[in-house]
Amino acid sequence: MTASNLFPGFRRATIDAEGVAVNLVTGGSGPPLLLLHGYPQTHALWHKVAPRLAQRFTIVAPDLRGYGDSGKPTTDAQHAPYAKRAMAHDLVFAMRALGHSRFFLAGHDRGGRVSHRLAADHPDAVARLAVLDISPTLAMYERAEMAFARAYWHWFFLIQPAPIPERMIGADPGFYLRRKMGDGAAGMTPFAPEAWAEYERCFTPETVHASCEDYRAAATIDLEHDRADREAGRRLACPLLVLWGQHGVIEKCFRPLADWGAVASSVQGRALPAGHYLPEEVPSLVADEFERFFTEKSL
Repeated sequence: MTASNLFPGFRRATIDAEGVAVNLVTGGSGPPLLLLHGYPQTHALWHKVAPRLAQRFTIVAPDLRGYGDSGKPTTDAQHAPYAKRAMAHDLVFAMRALGHSRFFLAGHDRGGRVSHRLAADHPDAVARLAVLDISPTLAMYERAEMAFARAYWHWFFLIQPAPIPERMIGADPGFYLRRKMGDGAAGMTPFAPEAWAEYERCFTPETVHASCEDYRAAATIDLEHDRADREAGRRLACPLLVLWGQHGVIEKCFRPLADWGAVASSVQGRALPAGHYLPEEVPSLVADEFERFFTEKSL
């Protein structure tokens, strides 16, 4: 297997989302399902899940803005180009370009945070939403304590002013990548060599900087957007599935069903026997949950 056939039968496309290139793969048939990856990965995260789901859904798996082969726009002092609002806009634009004005949505890690904002800002576009191994960003920052800070040290490292983390990661990006992703409950075991090669290929200086901006935005402008929703009483209207790792930090430090119940009207979910990287650690269980949840009600 090579990187080019991690998604057999899928086609690759690049969509210009108002000046930002969105690299993606798409395949299958049925209702559209948009799959969003997290840090520091690419759409390759979904390679164990997407082929099975493509038997029931039209799968779209993009690289987020700033990651993989998608565009990495110049930032600003407010980090607005890397706000989850901007990242979500790219994806709504790309889905419409593919002919999908309404779709199912699932996001892991950072992709879950983009998914949260997408569903909040574009409620008519999202029929059902699944988030993997996160609680809402605002809840996690407001309840941060020692155990969480130790485990999620990168949250506080990556938001330091440029170029501090960029220079430090750039000194040995391969070491950083292995340390960051291999430090979970399952170690390096979940990562297929072909997917890992993609993660390493795409972890360029440009991606390192853009991903730091993603986290800087999460600690600033994204919190402003989340607080505005809370103050206005806005809640996610679509049904929400929450999955998290039984052996991960979310299980130990947060209450994911209650946390999401504070921002969404209809929440269900459970822990899976895994760490953080659910789609690569327990792909069959993730596919089972998605097939059940996304077929409960049609678009």
